[in-house]
Amino acid sequence: MTINPFEFRTVPSMQVVWGGAAKLGEILAGRFVQRKALLITDSGLVQAGLIQPIAEALSASGFSVETFDKVVADPPEHVVAECVASAKAFGADIVIGLGGGSSLDIAKLVAVLLVSDQSLSDMYGIGNVKGSRAPLVLVPTTAGTGSEVTNISIITTGETTKMGVVSPQLYADFVLLDAELTVGLPQVHTAATGIDAMVHAIEAYTSKHKKNPLSDCLAREALRLLGDNLVAACKDGKNRHAREAMLLGATLAGQAFANSPVAAVHALAYPLGGHYHIPHGLSNALMLGPILRFNAAAAAPLYAELADVLKVPGEGDATTRSTAFVQHMEKLMDESGAPRRLRDVGVTDNSLAMLASDAMKQTRLLVNNPVEVREEDALALYREAF
Repeated sequence: MTINPFEFRTVPSMQVVWGGAAKLGEILAGRFVQRKALLITDSGLVQAGLIQPIAEALSASGFSVETFDKVVADPPEHVVAECVASAKAFGADIVIGLGGGSSLDIAKLVAVLLVSDQSLSDMYGIGNVKGSRAPLVLVPTTAGTGSEVTNISIITTGETTKMGVVSPQLYADFVLLDAELTVGLPQVHTAATGIDAMVHAIEAYTSKHKKNPLSDCLAREALRLLGDNLVAACKDGKNRHAREAMLLGATLAGQAFANSPVAAVHALAYPLGGHYHIPHGLSNALMLGPILRFNAAAAAPLYAELADVLKVPGEGDATTRSTAFVQHMEKLMDESGAPRRLRDVGVTDNSLAMLASDAMKQTRLLVNNPVEVREEDALALYREAF
């Protein structure tokens, strides 16, 4: 078999340990000489009591810690600016992102902007970040975005649009996976973030331009872990086995799509976040079913392979197995308890044309889809999801 040329990148170091966040200071003290840490998170985790023990563990190991907790879902540009100002005022020399995808995305950009004169607006797009960044540590608290191992940050620009920064400087120096941090995640968030991770694996596996053998291996194993444990994690949030499998699966899916980019599900999900502030994972979950069906004919051989990964019962040709895969994914989503229709999360019928128009701006993503998505297709997909 001839292998098409490809490049694969990921973070240089990752540690997987249950309860590791309680020892974060000890873990980082032996890896970094820097000692003035900006800890980037959100107020919900502070109020839940999750952050203080971690900050104390850092302090006990010789770190001075400043906590920035103003991160919000779909973070706008002004949050980045506020966080950079806070980092500079404190004199931070190492950045720690701890939380969901939004906190991790902010941390990546702050680590760059802390040492760069480049403006955020100049960084949007692919490969536009210049220079280096401050040392960067990422610790996810949800099993979904995979942001801890991607070179991508998504920021809300203006009122409703989102832009991405994609650059190798955004890969962290060190990632800690502590699934104990995900135990308190409510069922609906567990479901939405878990389906989000499955979307990453599926879209990486079917990506049109950069699909490669390494990302394929990661996507398959991610989908196996996620598919086997999604419902269990949703039904019993304290199930350690399920929580660990979901977090590792989400990270593997992140490594896959960082190298074989996502496509139409994400392109149509972003306007839902921009206009309706629907969390990213949930917006992906809402669009997955219609787009799986839309892509099914073109992606049938690959969907058939993923049906085997998920041990979907039955036999048949690629088309039959592809159909079975889509039906299996629909069943998993139904059982997870995540909302299933756009109308269930406040989307109105008269906004669908506007959403379709906005989705067409996501050219960075749409080019990766197995099937071309035109504006009339996007509108039909929103209607199907409504």
